[in-house]
Amino acid sequence: MKAIAEAPSKVIITGEHFVVHGAWGLAAAIPRTITVEVEEHQSFAVRSDAYRGSRHPALRPLGEVVEAMAREYSFSPKVRVFVRANVRGGAGLGSSASTMVALASALSRMHSLGLGVEEILRHSMVGEAGVHGRPSGIDPTVCALGGVILFRPGSAPRRIGLGRTHSLLVSFSGKTRGTRGQINRVAEVKERYPGLFSGLVESVSAVSEMAADRLARSDMKGLGELLNFNHAVLSNLGVSNGSLDRLVDASLSLGSYGAKLTGAGGGGSVISVAPEGKQKSITSGLNARGYETFRAEIPVRGVRSWLES
Repeated sequence: MKAIAEAPSKVIITGEHFVVHGAWGLAAAIPRTITVEVEEHQSFAVRSDAYRGSRHPALRPLGEVVEAMAREYSFSPKVRVFVRANVRGGAGLGSSASTMVALASALSRMHSLGLGVEEILRHSMVGEAGVHGRPSGIDPTVCALGGVILFRPGSAPRRIGLGRTHSLLVSFSGKTRGTRGQINRVAEVKERYPGLFSGLVESVSAVSEMAADRLARSDMKGLGELLNFNHAVLSNLGVSNGSLDRLVDASLSLGSYGAKLTGAGGGGSVISVAPEGKQKSITSGLNARGYETFRAEIPVRGVRSWLES
């Protein structure tokens, strides 16, 4: 018998880097998934179709999640874990959070623990801390809950109801990145300019709430304008780079309402909001320029798990 769980990946629409400092961030689950299979084994073993070998450093936090849950719920940590990824790692799309959420959900299903979303999130954060150092929690929260949420540490996530489905364009810059270094870069800015940074936190938090309102009202042009503003702030903080700025410029030149980096920056991906009649041509244009681009319809459901014999 094996337990299987599937979790969506995510994009941060507005607010990344400021969430960990107390701002609201707006995030959406997207239909690129991570699937985790767990079954009993003679020892702990893990492998992933995204990495060669079972000892890859990116896989180590999965063992930490298994060990922590095994101690708390008194089951054997001797399991085999297999991860199937339908999302690129290091692209700013929450692949690690999706993996940790799916793993915690699969272990809950395997041992009939009946864990709710809050407990699944608590256990997934063990692995996220191993990956990112000081994660805000926004990534695993949206991967677990699905849909579109406003998130702020210490506050209950606020679900954003959409009257209809919408599409975001997601483009890979061609450069992967690590989150930990980018988080430290922003923390250094906060230390040098605490008063200025406090004002930025407040303004970006307001931008996230405005963006949620625009999205709920299907005002995609207004949402795009807020994306442009947020990208300018992130660029001035130093978490963007030439490849991301060029991708943003390409999206805008092809007709998008707005575009910004999503996730930690320094590489990874850009999201853009486009008029419905131009989504196909903009996607084709970005792909033709070498930027792997796909259309992500939102909202999508959160993590789910089941048993298979």
